[in-house]
Amino acid sequence: MYSGSSDGEASTQRKIPAASSMLWVRNLRRFIGSGAGLGSEALMELETKRILLDIFKAKQQKSAEAGTIPSFYKKKPEEGSISHRVQRLAKYRFLKKQSDLLLNADDLDAMWVCLRENCVIDDATGAEKMNYEDFCHIASVCTEQIGLKCPRFFSPSNFMKFEKDESGRISILPFYLYVMRTVSLTQARIDMSELDEDSDGFLQPHEMENYIGGLIPNLAQLRDMPDGFVQMYCRIAAHKFFFFCDPHKRGKACIKKVLLSNCLQELMELHQESEEEATDTEQAENWFSLTSAQRICDMFLALDKDMSGSLSKQELRDYADGTLTDIFIERMFDEHVRRGKNGNGNAREMDFESFLDFVLALENKDTPEGLTYLFRCIDLNGRGFLTTADIHTLFRDVHQKWIEGGNYELCIEDVRDEIWDMVKPADPLRITLADLLSCKQGGTVASMLIDVRGFWAHDNRENLLQEEEEPEEEQ
Repeated sequence: MYSGSSDGEASTQRKIPAASSMLWVRNLRRFIGSGAGLGSEALMELETKRILLDIFKAKQQKSAEAGTIPSFYKKKPEEGSISHRVQRLAKYRFLKKQSDLLLNADDLDAMWVCLRENCVIDDATGAEKMNYEDFCHIASVCTEQIGLKCPRFFSPSNFMKFEKDESGRISILPFYLYVMRTVSLTQARIDMSELDEDSDGFLQPHEMENYIGGLIPNLAQLRDMPDGFVQMYCRIAAHKFFFFCDPHKRGKACIKKVLLSNCLQELMELHQESEEEATDTEQAENWFSLTSAQRICDMFLALDKDMSGSLSKQELRDYADGTLTDIFIERMFDEHVRRGKNGNGNAREMDFESFLDFVLALENKDTPEGLTYLFRCIDLNGRGFLTTADIHTLFRDVHQKWIEGGNYELCIEDVRDEIWDMVKPADPLRITLADLLSCKQGGTVASMLIDVRGFWAHDNRENLLQEEEEPEEEQ
Protein backbone atom coordinates (compact mmCIF):
# COMPACT_ATOMS: atom_id res chain seq x y z
CA MET A 1 0.00 0.00 0.00
CA TYR A 2 2.72 2.37 0.99
CA SER A 3 4.82 1.60 -2.03
CA GLY A 4 1.91 2.20 -4.31
CA SER A 5 1.16 5.60 -2.88
CA SER A 6 4.79 6.56 -3.17
CA ASP A 7 4.88 5.61 -6.82
CA GLY A 8 1.76 7.69 -7.38
CA GLU A 9 3.22 10.76 -5.75
CA ALA A 10 6.43 10.38 -7.69
CA SER A 11 4.56 10.08 -10.94
CA THR A 12 2.53 13.16 -10.09
CA GLN A 13 5.71 15.20 -9.35
CA ARG A 14 7.26 14.07 -12.63
CA LYS A 15 4.24 15.32 -14.56
CA ILE A 16 4.68 18.97 -13.25
CA PRO A 17 6.65 20.88 -15.92
CA ALA A 18 9.54 23.22 -15.04
CA ALA A 19 8.67 26.87 -14.40
CA SER A 20 10.83 28.04 -17.27
CA SER A 21 8.82 25.91 -19.70
CA MET A 22 5.45 27.40 -18.75
CA LEU A 23 4.19 29.83 -21.34
CA TRP A 24 2.66 32.29 -18.87
CA VAL A 25 5.96 32.48 -16.93
CA ARG A 26 7.92 33.28 -20.07
CA ASN A 27 5.38 35.89 -21.13
CA LEU A 28 5.39 37.51 -17.65
CA ARG A 29 9.15 37.71 -17.56
CA ARG A 30 9.20 39.18 -21.05
CA PHE A 31 6.57 41.75 -20.05
CA ILE A 32 8.38 42.80 -16.89
CA GLY A 33 11.76 42.89 -18.59
CA SER A 34 10.50 45.35 -21.17
CA GLY A 35 9.32 47.69 -18.40
CA ALA A 36 5.94 48.15 -20.03
CA GLY A 37 4.05 46.99 -16.93
CA LEU A 38 6.02 49.01 -14.41
CA GLY A 39 5.17 52.37 -12.91
CA SER A 40 7.40 55.45 -12.96
CA GLU A 41 8.94 54.72 -9.54
CA ALA A 42 9.82 51.16 -10.49
CA LEU A 43 11.34 52.36 -13.75
CA MET A 44 13.41 54.92 -11.86
CA GLU A 45 14.58 52.21 -9.49
CA LEU A 46 15.65 50.01 -12.38
CA GLU A 47 17.47 52.89 -14.02
CA THR A 48 19.26 53.70 -10.76
CA LYS A 49 20.36 50.11 -10.32
CA ARG A 50 21.61 50.04 -13.89
CA ILE A 51 23.65 53.21 -13.41
CA LEU A 52 25.12 52.01 -10.11
CA LEU A 53 25.99 48.68 -11.69
CA ASP A 54 27.81 50.45 -14.53
CA ILE A 55 29.74 52.56 -12.01
CA PHE A 56 30.65 49.46 -10.01
CA LYS A 57 31.87 47.65 -13.09
CA ALA A 58 33.92 50.68 -14.14
CA LYS A 59 35.60 50.83 -10.71
CA GLN A 60 36.30 47.11 -10.83
CA GLN A 61 37.91 47.48 -14.22
CA LYS A 62 40.00 50.45 -13.08
CA SER A 63 41.14 48.55 -9.97
CA ALA A 64 42.10 45.56 -12.09
CA GLU A 65 44.12 47.77 -14.42
CA ALA A 66 45.82 49.54 -11.48
CA GLY A 67 46.98 46.28 -9.93
CA THR A 68 46.97 45.62 -6.20
CA ILE A 69 47.73 49.19 -5.07
CA PRO A 70 44.61 50.52 -3.31
CA SER A 71 43.33 54.04 -3.76
CA PHE A 72 44.76 56.26 -0.99
CA TYR A 73 43.79 59.71 -2.27
CA LYS A 74 40.32 61.04 -2.78
CA LYS A 75 39.91 64.47 -4.23
CA LYS A 76 37.87 66.79 -2.05
CA PRO A 77 34.69 68.21 -3.56
CA GLU A 78 35.05 71.64 -5.10
CA GLU A 79 33.68 74.67 -3.29
CA GLY A 80 30.05 75.27 -4.25
CA SER A 81 29.57 71.91 -5.95
CA ILE A 82 26.63 69.65 -5.17
CA SER A 83 28.91 67.16 -3.43
CA HIS A 84 30.31 69.95 -1.25
CA ARG A 85 26.85 71.18 -0.33
CA VAL A 86 25.62 67.68 0.49
CA GLN A 87 28.70 67.09 2.64
CA ARG A 88 28.16 70.32 4.58
CA LEU A 89 24.46 69.59 5.07
CA ALA A 90 25.17 66.06 6.31
CA LYS A 91 27.83 67.38 8.66
CA TYR A 92 25.49 70.06 10.01
CA ARG A 93 22.71 67.57 10.66
CA PHE A 94 25.04 65.09 12.33
CA LEU A 95 26.55 67.72 14.64
CA LYS A 96 23.07 69.08 15.43
CA LYS A 97 21.92 65.60 16.40
CA GLN A 98 24.97 65.10 18.63
CA SER A 99 24.44 68.47 20.26
CA ASP A 100 20.80 67.65 21.01
CA LEU A 101 21.92 64.52 22.86
CA LEU A 102 24.04 66.53 25.31
CA LEU A 103 22.95 67.59 28.78
CA ASN A 104 22.51 71.34 29.12
CA ALA A 105 23.13 73.43 32.25
CA ASP A 106 19.62 72.85 33.61
CA ASP A 107 19.95 69.10 33.04
CA LEU A 108 23.24 69.02 34.93
CA ASP A 109 21.71 70.94 37.84
CA ALA A 110 18.78 68.52 37.92
CA MET A 111 21.17 65.53 37.91
CA TRP A 112 23.11 66.98 40.83
CA VAL A 113 19.88 67.39 42.79
CA CYS A 114 18.95 63.76 42.05
CA LEU A 115 22.36 62.57 43.17
CA ARG A 116 22.20 64.43 46.48
CA GLU A 117 18.62 63.47 47.26
CA ASN A 118 19.20 59.74 46.71
CA CYS A 119 22.68 59.23 48.17
CA VAL A 120 23.80 58.23 51.67
CA ILE A 121 26.13 60.06 54.05
CA ASP A 122 29.28 58.26 55.14
CA ASP A 123 29.37 58.32 58.96
CA ALA A 124 33.17 58.36 59.08
CA THR A 125 33.98 61.04 56.50
CA GLY A 126 30.66 62.80 55.91
CA ALA A 127 31.05 62.27 52.17
CA GLU A 128 27.99 61.72 49.99
CA LYS A 129 28.16 58.24 48.46
CA MET A 130 26.08 55.67 46.60
CA ASN A 131 26.26 51.93 46.07
CA TYR A 132 25.29 50.18 42.87
CA GLU A 133 21.63 49.86 43.87
CA ASP A 134 21.48 53.60 44.58
CA PHE A 135 23.29 54.15 41.27
CA CYS A 136 20.61 52.25 39.35
CA HIS A 137 17.81 53.99 41.24
CA ILE A 138 19.29 57.44 40.52
CA ALA A 139 19.58 56.42 36.86
CA SER A 140 15.86 55.70 36.66
CA VAL A 141 14.97 58.92 38.50
CA CYS A 142 17.20 61.03 36.21
CA THR A 143 15.74 59.33 33.13
CA GLU A 144 12.20 60.16 34.29
CA GLN A 145 12.98 63.78 35.15
CA ILE A 146 15.56 64.69 32.49
CA GLY A 147 15.05 62.23 29.65
CA LEU A 148 16.96 59.71 27.60
CA LYS A 149 20.15 61.78 27.69
CA CYS A 150 21.09 60.28 31.06
CA PRO A 151 21.21 56.45 30.77
CA ARG A 152 24.55 56.37 28.93
CA PHE A 153 26.26 57.87 32.00
CA PHE A 154 24.82 55.23 34.36
CA SER A 155 26.29 52.13 32.77
CA PRO A 156 27.88 49.41 34.96
CA SER A 157 31.27 50.07 33.35
CA ASN A 158 31.11 53.74 34.42
CA PHE A 159 30.34 52.72 38.00
CA MET A 160 33.42 50.47 38.02
CA LYS A 161 35.69 53.35 36.93
CA PHE A 162 35.47 55.10 40.30
CA GLU A 163 37.23 54.27 43.54
CA LYS A 164 35.03 52.31 45.95
CA ASP A 165 35.16 52.08 49.73
CA GLU A 166 34.93 48.91 51.80
CA SER A 167 31.15 48.83 51.32
CA GLY A 168 31.42 49.11 47.54
CA ARG A 169 30.20 52.70 47.40
CA ILE A 170 31.50 55.56 45.26
CA SER A 171 31.40 59.29 45.97
CA ILE A 172 28.83 61.25 43.99
CA LEU A 173 31.09 64.29 43.43
CA PRO A 174 33.73 62.54 41.25
CA PHE A 175 30.94 60.94 39.24
CA TYR A 176 29.22 64.29 38.69
CA LEU A 177 32.51 65.93 37.70
CA TYR A 178 33.04 63.08 35.22
CA VAL A 179 29.64 63.79 33.66
CA MET A 180 30.38 67.51 33.47
CA ARG A 181 33.79 66.97 31.86
CA THR A 182 32.37 64.49 29.35
CA VAL A 183 29.67 66.96 28.35
CA SER A 184 32.19 69.82 28.16
CA LEU A 185 34.66 67.89 25.98
CA THR A 186 31.90 66.63 23.69
CA GLN A 187 30.57 70.16 23.24
CA ALA A 188 34.08 71.41 22.54
CA ARG A 189 34.56 68.72 19.90
CA ILE A 190 31.25 69.66 18.26
CA ASP A 191 32.24 73.34 18.22
CA MET A 192 35.65 72.57 16.73
CA SER A 193 34.15 70.23 14.14
CA GLU A 194 31.81 73.00 13.02
CA LEU A 195 34.83 75.21 12.35
CA ASP A 196 36.71 72.43 10.54
CA GLU A 197 35.97 73.63 7.00
CA ASP A 198 37.38 70.64 5.12
CA SER A 199 36.12 68.08 7.70
CA ASP A 200 39.48 66.30 7.96
CA GLY A 201 39.60 66.25 11.77
CA PHE A 202 42.28 68.97 11.93
CA LEU A 203 42.12 72.69 12.69
CA GLN A 204 44.18 75.25 10.85
CA PRO A 205 45.47 78.33 12.73
CA HIS A 206 42.65 80.65 11.67
CA GLU A 207 40.07 77.99 12.63
CA MET A 208 41.59 77.62 16.09
CA GLU A 209 41.64 81.40 16.48
CA ASN A 210 37.95 81.51 15.59
CA TYR A 211 37.20 78.84 18.21
CA ILE A 212 39.06 80.78 20.92
CA GLY A 213 37.35 83.99 19.86
CA GLY A 214 33.97 82.33 20.32
CA LEU A 215 34.93 81.29 23.87
CA ILE A 216 35.99 84.74 25.06
CA PRO A 217 32.47 85.98 26.04
CA ASN A 218 32.01 82.87 28.23
CA LEU A 219 35.37 83.11 30.05
CA ALA A 220 35.09 85.18 33.21
CA GLN A 221 38.62 86.60 33.10
CA LEU A 222 38.40 87.65 29.44
CA ARG A 223 35.00 89.33 29.25
CA ASP A 224 36.44 92.82 29.73
CA MET A 225 39.13 92.40 27.09
CA PRO A 226 39.52 95.49 24.88
CA ASP A 227 38.06 94.91 21.42
CA GLY A 228 41.27 96.02 19.76
CA PHE A 229 43.26 93.29 21.52
CA VAL A 230 40.96 90.35 20.74
CA GLN A 231 42.63 89.40 17.44
CA MET A 232 46.13 89.53 18.95
CA TYR A 233 44.99 87.53 21.97
CA CYS A 234 43.50 84.79 19.78
CA ARG A 235 46.74 84.63 17.82
CA ILE A 236 48.83 84.22 20.99
CA ALA A 237 46.45 81.71 22.57
CA ALA A 238 46.13 79.56 19.44
CA HIS A 239 49.90 79.38 19.07
CA LYS A 240 50.29 77.37 22.28
CA PHE A 241 47.89 74.74 20.95
CA PHE A 242 50.00 74.40 17.80
CA PHE A 243 53.28 74.35 19.73
CA PHE A 244 52.13 71.28 21.69
CA CYS A 245 49.68 69.65 19.26
CA ASP A 246 51.56 70.24 16.00
CA PRO A 247 55.21 69.47 16.85
CA HIS A 248 56.11 68.74 13.22
CA LYS A 249 54.90 72.17 12.06
CA ARG A 250 52.41 70.88 9.51
CA GLY A 251 50.17 73.89 10.03
CA LYS A 252 47.22 71.95 11.45
CA ALA A 253 46.37 70.47 14.84
CA CYS A 254 44.41 67.24 15.35
CA ILE A 255 41.11 67.92 17.12
CA LYS A 256 41.38 64.77 19.24
CA LYS A 257 44.87 65.77 20.37
CA VAL A 258 43.68 69.28 21.21
CA LEU A 259 40.85 67.91 23.35
CA LEU A 260 43.22 65.67 25.32
CA SER A 261 45.93 68.30 25.76
CA ASN A 262 46.58 70.26 28.93
CA CYS A 263 46.25 73.45 26.90
CA LEU A 264 42.46 73.18 26.68
CA GLN A 265 42.21 72.51 30.40
CA GLU A 266 44.41 75.54 31.10
CA LEU A 267 42.20 77.69 28.87
CA MET A 268 39.04 76.48 30.62
CA GLU A 269 40.48 77.50 34.00
CA LEU A 270 39.66 81.07 33.03
CA HIS A 271 36.02 80.03 32.96
CA GLN A 272 35.96 78.36 36.38
CA GLU A 273 37.16 81.28 38.46
CA SER A 274 36.64 85.01 38.26
CA GLU A 275 39.43 87.51 37.80
CA GLU A 276 39.08 88.73 41.41
CA GLU A 277 39.65 85.21 42.78
CA ALA A 278 42.77 84.57 40.70
CA THR A 279 46.02 86.00 42.07
CA ASP A 280 48.48 87.96 39.95
CA THR A 281 50.91 85.02 40.06
CA GLU A 282 48.28 82.57 38.81
CA GLN A 283 47.31 84.91 35.98
CA ALA A 284 50.95 85.37 34.95
CA GLU A 285 51.59 81.60 34.95
CA ASN A 286 48.53 80.85 32.83
CA TRP A 287 49.50 81.43 29.21
CA PHE A 288 45.87 82.10 28.26
CA SER A 289 45.23 84.83 30.83
CA LEU A 290 44.91 88.42 29.66
CA THR A 291 47.84 89.40 31.88
CA SER A 292 50.11 86.83 30.23
CA ALA A 293 49.09 87.80 26.69
CA GLN A 294 49.77 91.48 27.40
CA ARG A 295 53.12 90.53 28.96
CA ILE A 296 54.17 88.71 25.79
CA CYS A 297 53.23 91.67 23.59
CA ASP A 298 54.99 94.19 25.84
CA MET A 299 58.09 91.99 25.92
CA PHE A 300 58.26 91.76 22.13
CA LEU A 301 57.72 95.51 21.67
CA ALA A 302 60.40 96.31 24.26
CA LEU A 303 62.94 94.10 22.48
CA ASP A 304 62.09 95.46 19.02
CA LYS A 305 64.22 98.59 19.30
CA ASP A 306 64.03 99.54 15.63
CA MET A 307 60.25 98.90 15.46
CA SER A 308 60.69 96.65 12.43
CA GLY A 309 58.20 94.03 13.62
CA SER A 310 60.94 91.41 14.00
CA LEU A 311 63.92 90.79 16.28
CA SER A 312 67.57 90.56 15.35
CA LYS A 313 70.11 88.52 17.30
CA GLN A 314 71.39 91.64 19.01
CA GLU A 315 67.88 92.65 20.08
CA LEU A 316 67.09 89.17 21.39
CA ARG A 317 70.21 89.20 23.58
CA ASP A 318 68.35 91.58 25.91
CA TYR A 319 65.71 88.91 26.60
CA ALA A 320 65.47 88.02 30.32
CA ASP A 321 67.94 90.79 31.21
CA GLY A 322 70.63 89.30 28.99
CA THR A 323 71.09 86.06 30.93
CA LEU A 324 70.96 83.80 27.85
CA THR A 325 74.31 82.82 26.31
CA ASP A 326 75.40 84.08 22.91
CA ILE A 327 76.05 80.57 21.58
CA PHE A 328 72.50 79.53 22.43
CA ILE A 329 71.03 82.53 20.61
CA GLU A 330 73.21 81.83 17.58
CA ARG A 331 72.15 78.18 17.50
CA MET A 332 68.49 79.07 18.07
CA PHE A 333 68.53 81.35 15.03
CA ASP A 334 70.20 78.61 12.98
CA GLU A 335 67.60 76.00 13.90
CA HIS A 336 64.32 77.85 14.38
CA VAL A 337 64.44 81.16 12.51
CA ARG A 338 63.88 81.26 8.78
CA ARG A 339 66.11 83.31 6.52
CA GLY A 340 64.79 86.72 5.65
CA LYS A 341 63.21 87.42 2.27
CA ASN A 342 64.11 91.08 2.17
CA GLY A 343 67.32 90.65 0.19
CA ASN A 344 69.70 91.23 3.11
CA GLY A 345 71.86 88.22 2.32
CA ASN A 346 71.97 85.73 5.17
CA ALA A 347 70.51 88.16 7.73
CA ARG A 348 67.77 86.62 9.82
CA GLU A 349 65.03 88.28 11.79
CA MET A 350 62.76 86.55 14.30
CA ASP A 351 59.09 87.27 13.60
CA PHE A 352 56.36 87.24 16.23
CA GLU A 353 55.38 83.61 15.53
CA SER A 354 58.95 82.42 16.06
CA PHE A 355 59.17 84.55 19.19
CA LEU A 356 56.10 82.80 20.61
CA ASP A 357 57.76 79.41 19.98
CA PHE A 358 60.92 80.70 21.67
CA VAL A 359 59.07 81.89 24.79
CA LEU A 360 56.94 78.74 24.99
CA ALA A 361 60.04 76.53 24.83
CA LEU A 362 61.85 78.46 27.58
CA GLU A 363 58.77 78.52 29.83
CA ASN A 364 58.04 74.82 29.28
CA LYS A 365 61.52 73.29 29.38
CA ASP A 366 60.31 70.20 31.27
CA THR A 367 57.82 69.19 28.56
CA PRO A 368 58.84 66.92 25.66
CA GLU A 369 57.95 69.65 23.15
CA GLY A 370 59.93 72.37 24.93
CA LEU A 371 62.93 70.14 25.54
CA THR A 372 62.93 68.97 21.91
CA TYR A 373 63.04 72.62 20.79
CA LEU A 374 65.99 73.38 23.10
CA PHE A 375 67.88 70.17 22.32
CA ARG A 376 68.10 71.12 18.65
CA CYS A 377 69.85 74.31 19.80
CA ILE A 378 72.37 72.71 22.18
CA ASP A 379 73.12 69.87 19.74
CA LEU A 380 75.94 71.91 18.27
CA ASN A 381 76.83 69.56 15.43
CA GLY A 382 73.36 68.23 14.69
CA ARG A 383 74.38 64.64 15.47
CA GLY A 384 71.49 63.83 17.80
CA PHE A 385 73.65 63.62 20.93
CA LEU A 386 75.91 65.68 23.21
CA THR A 387 79.48 64.82 24.09
CA THR A 388 81.66 66.08 26.92
CA ALA A 389 83.19 68.56 24.45
CA ASP A 390 79.70 69.94 23.65
CA ILE A 391 78.92 70.35 27.35
CA HIS A 392 82.24 72.12 27.88
CA THR A 393 81.61 74.48 24.93
CA LEU A 394 78.06 75.32 26.00
CA PHE A 395 78.87 75.92 29.66
CA ARG A 396 81.90 78.08 28.85
CA ASP A 397 79.59 81.02 28.02
CA VAL A 398 77.52 80.39 31.16
CA HIS A 399 80.71 80.37 33.21
CA GLN A 400 81.79 83.69 31.71
CA LYS A 401 78.49 85.37 32.62
CA TRP A 402 78.67 83.72 36.04
CA ILE A 403 82.05 85.32 36.78
CA GLU A 404 80.97 88.68 35.31
CA GLY A 405 78.10 88.64 37.81
CA GLY A 406 80.53 88.58 40.74
CA ASN A 407 80.01 84.94 41.72
CA TYR A 408 82.61 82.53 43.06
CA GLU A 409 85.00 80.64 40.80
CA LEU A 410 83.90 77.17 39.72
CA CYS A 411 85.34 74.29 37.75
CA ILE A 412 83.69 73.53 34.40
CA GLU A 413 84.76 69.88 34.62
CA ASP A 414 82.91 69.49 37.93
CA VAL A 415 79.72 70.90 36.39
CA ARG A 416 80.12 68.59 33.43
CA ASP A 417 80.44 65.57 35.72
CA GLU A 418 77.41 66.70 37.70
CA ILE A 419 75.33 66.91 34.53
CA TRP A 420 76.43 63.39 33.59
CA ASP A 421 75.36 62.14 37.05
CA MET A 422 72.00 63.87 36.73
CA VAL A 423 71.23 62.40 33.31
CA LYS A 424 72.82 58.93 33.66
CA PRO A 425 72.81 58.37 29.88
CA ALA A 426 72.44 54.90 28.41
CA ASP A 427 75.70 55.43 26.53
CA PRO A 428 78.29 56.77 29.00
CA LEU A 429 79.99 58.76 26.22
CA ARG A 430 76.98 60.71 24.90
CA ILE A 431 73.68 62.27 26.02
CA THR A 432 70.68 61.97 23.72
CA LEU A 433 67.28 63.63 23.78
CA ALA A 434 65.78 60.34 24.99
CA ASP A 435 68.21 60.41 27.95
CA LEU A 436 67.14 63.94 28.88
CA LEU A 437 63.47 62.99 28.67
CA SER A 438 63.84 59.81 30.74
CA CYS A 439 65.94 61.34 33.53
CA LYS A 440 63.12 63.80 34.42
CA GLN A 441 65.72 66.58 34.84
CA GLY A 442 66.18 67.48 31.20
CA GLY A 443 64.69 70.95 31.65
CA THR A 444 67.13 71.72 34.48
CA VAL A 445 70.10 70.48 32.46
CA ALA A 446 69.09 72.53 29.42
CA SER A 447 68.62 75.61 31.58
CA MET A 448 72.09 75.14 33.12
CA LEU A 449 73.65 75.10 29.65
CA ILE A 450 71.92 78.12 28.10
CA ASP A 451 71.02 80.51 30.91
CA VAL A 452 73.21 81.77 33.75
CA ARG A 453 70.07 82.41 35.76
CA GLY A 454 69.10 78.76 35.31
CA PHE A 455 72.49 77.62 36.61
CA TRP A 456 72.19 79.99 39.58
CA ALA A 457 68.76 78.50 40.42
CA HIS A 458 70.25 75.00 40.33
CA ASP A 459 73.24 76.01 42.42
CA ASN A 460 70.96 77.61 45.05
CA ARG A 461 68.16 75.04 44.86
CA GLU A 462 68.37 74.11 48.55
CA ASN A 463 68.08 77.73 49.70
CA LEU A 464 65.22 78.38 47.28
CA LEU A 465 63.39 75.28 48.52
CA GLN A 466 63.81 76.38 52.11
CA GLU A 467 62.44 79.85 51.32
CA GLU A 468 59.36 78.25 49.74
CA GLU A 469 58.71 76.05 52.79
CA GLU A 470 59.11 78.78 55.44
CA PRO A 471 55.92 80.75 54.60
CA GLU A 472 53.90 77.51 54.75
CA GLU A 473 55.23 76.76 58.25
CA GLU A 474 54.35 80.28 59.45
CA GLN A 475 50.73 79.87 58.27
